[in-house]
Amino acid sequence: MARKIRVVIAKPGLDGHDRGAKIIARALRDAGMEVIYTGLHQTPEQIVETAIQEDADAVGISILSGAHMTLVPRILDGLRENGVEDVLVVVGGTIPREDVAALKEQGVAEVFTPGSPVSEIVEFLRTHVPVEAS
Repeated sequence: MARKIRVVIAKPGLDGHDRGAKIIARALRDAGMEVIYTGLHQTPEQIVETAIQEDADAVGISILSGAHMTLVPRILDGLRENGVEDVLVVVGGTIPREDVAALKEQGVAEVFTPGSPVSEIVEFLRTHVPVEAS
């Protein structure tokens, strides 16, 4: 039997709105995944540390503040520097269309903007996160 996918849901920076992150966290949990929600106002370093400590398969970054081109690369770099570049990183929030390609070039697997169906996010993770039998 395959083990559950472990996903860290993180809110970096000063962004104080977490309703969307909590909806996604619940949907992933309801889909059978293990979800670790970091809470608000996390630094990139805290998010990387949580991903390592929780042995996460994926990190979902929820960001509405507009600081995605600063904070997300720091998270990606931190994962690489700690040897966990195999952790899948997805981003959700108000990301301008012109920034999506740049984020993907830096290592983000997918970007989900407002209105993305929750089922699409669940299916993306199920399809792109390899889970070995425990």
